[in-house]
Amino acid sequence: MPIGGMVKIEKACYYGASTTLNIMSIQSPTSIATDQPGYFTPEQLGEDSIRFFKEKGYLVLVGGFSAQEVAQLNREMVAICRGERGEMHMRNDGNRQHGEIDIDALAELSDEEVISKFLCIHQVHKFSDVMFRALAQPNLVRVLTGVVSPNVKCMQSMLFIKASGKPGQAWHQDEDYIPTRDRSLIGAWIALDDATVENGCLWVIPGSHSHGVLWPQYPHNNPDYDCATMAYDFPYADSDAVPVEVPAGSIVFFNGYLLHKSLPNRTTGRFRRALVNHYMSAESLLPWRHREDISNAKNDYRDIVLVAGEDPYAWKGTEDISRAYIRPAGQGGCGDGRTELESFRKKSVFEREKA
Repeated sequence: MPIGGMVKIEKACYYGASTTLNIMSIQSPTSIATDQPGYFTPEQLGEDSIRFFKEKGYLVLVGGFSAQEVAQLNREMVAICRGERGEMHMRNDGNRQHGEIDIDALAELSDEEVISKFLCIHQVHKFSDVMFRALAQPNLVRVLTGVVSPNVKCMQSMLFIKASGKPGQAWHQDEDYIPTRDRSLIGAWIALDDATVENGCLWVIPGSHSHGVLWPQYPHNNPDYDCATMAYDFPYADSDAVPVEVPAGSIVFFNGYLLHKSLPNRTTGRFRRALVNHYMSAESLLPWRHREDISNAKNDYRDIVLVAGEDPYAWKGTEDISRAYIRPAGQGGCGDGRTELESFRKKSVFEREKA
């Protein structure tokens, strides 16, 4: 095929979930109302769900993953946290220093105690076949091809394990972290437990994606949230936000420009686990990592997985760059100049843009 031609490349394939695993129970102690705007079953997907997503910036697919699929993902989570799928490093961002988790010391702990040591593990699809196959789960792909493009690629997976007392993440927009050329970034937040206000479900500001603006961020010092920065100066109040409570197996899809956050898990003895994957149109370049050998205009991160359709840039091939790593929870401090917003405003533009 000549350079520049459109060719198919190997995709993530979904083979279903095993039903023979002895897994940790799914924690579903509550009844969650799903008969509300923005909540759809697989049978209800169509023009209405696409319209809602475009207007509000999110939608919920109830029953997107079966109980067996959720169970398999939760069991795989334990294997990952025990170090059975490979090494994970603790992220070190400049002057942020974080200690390593001693995997060997976890051997005598129960599964619940082991996973409680973690808050978030990035890029789990890079060393877990189960997590890799979940990237292309059929119900998930059906929504993606309806609201993003017939051609969809994935560049990131994140496993969130919010045990009792673990923090949430402050207001942010995902395109601040994963920039696309066509603003097509979309998150798929797969609930592995019932997610409620009490245990730290997602909160969104409906329609906040419509501005097409990435709001500034600062390194907050709010102990309710982890070490990720907080967006500010956006034209909304907390009262504009709505909680997205969902039963286990639901998938929350949200636009990369949508303002969203989560709060701490304030329950006792309950987890709020979720697998979050990020996707975009395969037609867009992905200037996610700076390269010295190529201009920003041509930069295209190729550590991607095609989950639907065709890749117009398949002639470039793919790369194996990223590795699984652990996000710090911020408990005990983040060590990177956390501050109040008004103090942050007094810094120079250069200093603020580095945050």
